[in-house]
Amino acid sequence: MTVRVLIADDHAAIRAGLRMILDTAGDIEVVGEAADGEVALAQTRALRPDVVLMDVRMPGVDGITATGRITDGDLARVLVLTTFDLDEYVFGSLRAGAAGFVLKSASGPALIAAVRAVAAGEGVLAPEVTRAVIDTFAGSGAAVRPMPPRGLADLTAREREVFGCLGGGLSNAQIAGRLFISETTVKTHVSRVLTKLGIRSRVQAAILARELEDRPRGAPGSP
Repeated sequence: MTVRVLIADDHAAIRAGLRMILDTAGDIEVVGEAADGEVALAQTRALRPDVVLMDVRMPGVDGITATGRITDGDLARVLVLTTFDLDEYVFGSLRAGAAGFVLKSASGPALIAAVRAVAAGEGVLAPEVTRAVIDTFAGSGAAVRPMPPRGLADLTAREREVFGCLGGGLSNAQIAGRLFISETTVKTHVSRVLTKLGIRSRVQAAILARELEDRPRGAPGSP
């Protein structure tokens, strides 16, 4: 399957470099480019890429706003591009529903792997970064979004196990190994967990799982 990608960055040279890297992968096709968030949103609606590589610092409509609109409409998965790790823009993009982020300094193979992973439904954060992101959100009390009162109760026993694994920052392959199920089954469970909890990405699910884990027993929404 060919992964269709839209590149959104306000620097033409960066877009050209990213395109050059992605063009080396036989299973990735760059279908369009955008220099700001408004154009990125319009191009996403028109071209329906699988993945949008989104710079968060752009003129006009910024990448965070565009990410929220794209994920709200379930138009594509968003992989955020940033020059800094774990800054306020990254947190904003994750709140908006981005599937993860990759540094602009990442190697070509790492960028290609990240695009493939996001297209396959994975979240893209290095394990140590995943833990830092989750800890920062959970420790700050900045909830990703209010959880429906019945959301957690609607999860099956297996879905609760998958939800807990997401809280540990595990990949689909790691969850499959831990629960002795196939990766395809994991993807199905993750999708159902996101739907039932009313959230947009596995990263948000991980943050929410940790937040609930850290709440005192008996507190609203606690397990």
